[in-house]
Amino acid sequence: MEKELHLATVEDAVQYQLFLLAPEQEASVDHQEILQSYIEKILTHFAPILVSYIWQNQPFNLKYKPASQDIPAHIGGLTKFGDNIEDEWFIVYLLREITKEFPELAARVDDNDGEFLLIEAADYLPKWLNPENSINRVFLHNGELCIIPLTSFPEKETVLPYTNPTILQALKLLSTHSGNFVAAKSIRAAVYKRISGYPEKIRSCVHQAHCCLPVGAAAVLKQRPGLVSAAVQAFYLRDPIDLKACCVFRVFPPETRIMTSVTLTKCLYAQLVQQSFVPDRRSGYSLPPRSHPDYKAYELGMKLAHGFEILCSKCSSTLNNSNGCVSSGPLWDNFLNSLKKNNYFKGEMEGSAQYLDKLHMAENYFQQTVINPQSSVLRSPGEEILSILKATNLEDYGKESCSLPPEDGDDWLEITPDSLEQILKEAQGTHETISASNKEEQNCDLTEVTQSMKAFMSKISTHEGAEIPWTSSEAPVSFDVDSFTDALDKILGTPSEELDSDDLEEEEEFEFLESDEELKTDPQGEKPSQGDAVGSLKSYMDEMDSQLASTNIGKSFTTQPRMVEPSKDCSSQNTDSDLKDDLGAGAADLRPVDIDLNLVANLLESYTAQDGLAGPVSNILQSMGVHLPENTDHKPH
Repeated sequence: MEKELHLATVEDAVQYQLFLLAPEQEASVDHQEILQSYIEKILTHFAPILVSYIWQNQPFNLKYKPASQDIPAHIGGLTKFGDNIEDEWFIVYLLREITKEFPELAARVDDNDGEFLLIEAADYLPKWLNPENSINRVFLHNGELCIIPLTSFPEKETVLPYTNPTILQALKLLSTHSGNFVAAKSIRAAVYKRISGYPEKIRSCVHQAHCCLPVGAAAVLKQRPGLVSAAVQAFYLRDPIDLKACCVFRVFPPETRIMTSVTLTKCLYAQLVQQSFVPDRRSGYSLPPRSHPDYKAYELGMKLAHGFEILCSKCSSTLNNSNGCVSSGPLWDNFLNSLKKNNYFKGEMEGSAQYLDKLHMAENYFQQTVINPQSSVLRSPGEEILSILKATNLEDYGKESCSLPPEDGDDWLEITPDSLEQILKEAQGTHETISASNKEEQNCDLTEVTQSMKAFMSKISTHEGAEIPWTSSEAPVSFDVDSFTDALDKILGTPSEELDSDDLEEEEEFEFLESDEELKTDPQGEKPSQGDAVGSLKSYMDEMDSQLASTNIGKSFTTQPRMVEPSKDCSSQNTDSDLKDDLGAGAADLRPVDIDLNLVANLLESYTAQDGLAGPVSNILQSMGVHLPENTDHKPH
């Protein structure tokens, strides 16, 4: 069942299911008719934004899926979004709006990465949630992201499943306790941020460009603007066999070129512009000099014409016109009324050229998605192009080149360093921008650096990785020293008055270091006592200190300043004399190492060595929420 719901082998594709919250119903003909009516309602309601949307590879589609094993009958679909990730998030927006409009439906969505909604909110997920136990727990219902939690008490009677629930169990929980499963605000905010701005955002994702196209291609795009994606993909993924069909253009000859305006998504436009291509001399497609003001329009038109020719070369030229009259029947009337209600025609007078163009686009959409949405036999793009050309009088085209709307600028193709920095900050969740003057006045608290590093080192790491204490809102861990000591004494069987806390730490370290050469039993075969073990460890440490005292390793650390009281000068001198006698020359200068100061100094030295690039120090500190200011002092440390 789990394999059926996850796209383990389909790359760059998103799968979505819509379930009716009536899991007790058995799959029947009536149930199928109910789901089929929901398909028509959904496609009709969202037609105003779906009709003109340009998809990268495949459109949003809904089909009836019969019951299979533990999965009840539902509405499902799969869309390959290719290189345009925005198509995937637009579908998430559609699913959220569908569940908001039809609260009796619950939606789930995933791709080849699994639950990508949880991946988007990975920084805010509870610790118990992982890819293994998230199956069938994430849904969109009532326009909200819902996560079915995991019960903490498997031995007790509870409505929450301890293992991964089945779809039927999940739907039953959503139908009775949906309000209790709404995801945390931070999780929802992370997901909703990706779909914010729709449907207005659709306009910002398209690009209007002037193209010098053959009149046939211009006529096809005017009736079916969505076919531009198929033409771009055909050119973008061309191979030598495809280019053989472009030696001589039979369907789109170059002598019929006209100047027209073409609507593409930014992704399609970038794919078209960024590829260098020289047409075959036999094709007849010649380009003006690069200094020509319309050079880009000629180049774009030439590339699109190659894509259209490749599409038509892959199908038969003798096709029956299967486009019947769809503008009849109650279903079409409801569909048309929905378009008018949602201002699809944008105030165009009925019967005008603009009105008829939009009406024809709506008819094509209606025929492809509403009349027979579960048809497994679909026409290829090349067959659609030839069918449109067969039913179109090309003499009516070619008169609009004098009144073209202005094309959009393509400055967005170039990303400046400042824009890249802003994108990275938004990806990290840092929305505020600090001006240069504020940066100079900003003071970095170095104690925050040491505290963050100490907190990081105190975390327990596992094979799954290290846990970074990036948020300061975590409650401090309470630790009762007395209770811990008492528990440890009971385990070791040692009276608490024999060892203090420091001795316990030294003994624990010593147990890992001891060996047969270091610890030997006495002649009577008895083991050394705890006091002997501690004393042996101290002698071991003293021996190590005496060996290091004669080296320069101590000079690499910053030590704490010596605090000498006037009344104790003599005792201090005696102590220095004793150190010289016991540990050798230079031992009197041994003072406690300033751990915090050495830590900060080493971090700053490493940060300076990065020269503004990414590195271990900046990555670790930024993940903890600590941002070091830019190094304006170029003097060596």
